[in-house]
Amino acid sequence: MKIAWFCIPAYGHTNPTLGVVKEMTDAGHEVTYFSFEKFRTEIENAGAKFVSCDGADLHVDAKDGGNRAGKDLAFSIELITESVLAMDGLISQAIPALGPDLIVADSMAVGGKLAAMKYHIPFVCSNTTFAFNRYSAKYMKQGTGGLFRTLCALPKISRQLKKLRKAGYPVKNFLELISNSNDTKTIVYTSKEFQPFAETFSDNYCFIGPSVRPVTSPVEKTAEKTVYISMGTVLSDREIFKNCIEALRGTDLQVIMSLGETAGGFTDLPDNIRVYDTVDQMAVLDIADVFVTHCGMNSVSEGLYYEVPLVLVPETPEQLAVARRTEELGAGLMLKPSERSAGEIRKAIEKVLNDGRYKAAAARISDGFKHCGGVKEARAFLEKAV
Repeated sequence: MKIAWFCIPAYGHTNPTLGVVKEMTDAGHEVTYFSFEKFRTEIENAGAKFVSCDGADLHVDAKDGGNRAGKDLAFSIELITESVLAMDGLISQAIPALGPDLIVADSMAVGGKLAAMKYHIPFVCSNTTFAFNRYSAKYMKQGTGGLFRTLCALPKISRQLKKLRKAGYPVKNFLELISNSNDTKTIVYTSKEFQPFAETFSDNYCFIGPSVRPVTSPVEKTAEKTVYISMGTVLSDREIFKNCIEALRGTDLQVIMSLGETAGGFTDLPDNIRVYDTVDQMAVLDIADVFVTHCGMNSVSEGLYYEVPLVLVPETPEQLAVARRTEELGAGLMLKPSERSAGEIRKAIEKVLNDGRYKAAAARISDGFKHCGGVKEARAFLEKAV
């Protein structure tokens, strides 16, 4: 079977797919993966043929544009339209030449979905966040201000859809760009237990559990309790790191901080706090007792897989949805933007460390993850989709 696979330039959307890709290529299927140069090595190591989409990058600031896209529907539709049209030349040449039996695309890599519609090829959505429908969408509910902005933006959105139709993509409305129906075959990288309102999704949704690699290089535990702090690869506000340092300065806790793209600039660190550009997250989670996180789906899933309870500090609506579900199931404590001072952070960490119910809830979710079918179930699902 020939598969064309599309993804966006984000680690949180690419990394979960690589285990499935390797499972498919190991089984003899041919996977052509449309992505971006910084992911080439990992994709090729999974056995796929890599096709560069760098010429079709969105060219938005990863921090400001990425955060705005999560909050502004009109801006999101504009980015989607621009990315699809930028890739149109590549798609119109590559897809007919490749002749795939199946197209798999990330839920945000709309170009792949539209290519499947345009060329009448079976399609499977790769969903690295929660699956969303009218029930689960309440976890990302926007206020009246967001709804008003959406209504005001409808004329602009209509103009973007006309551009796509002119290029041959049969788009009826903007909902086709940003959501799937129960008729869309979809792989979801979480468990039914963690998925909000899982019972409202059809059998076309395959919940395979998170993609979590084993620990390869263990990290030394130097204190009775270890706190791990990471806000992902992109963070718009460094203040949270400063407050965490002040919150945990001079305590008897081992503190490991991964700064990502905000690295540098922190001086006068106490002996109990170590700061790194990047860490082996699995190895740190293996010894952690609490995880302070921005609530990216991958980070939360990895923390819970290792049975680590969470202090939740979401920034975007998508992260807020993950935080709400984690808190609802009892495995974490969420801090609102107004509750992220050094004092509030310390109180939250102490509460999660000292109340065993958070740890027990994380262990229950972990057990659900480990009983999912994983990459083998994904392979069977994809083979059946053609």
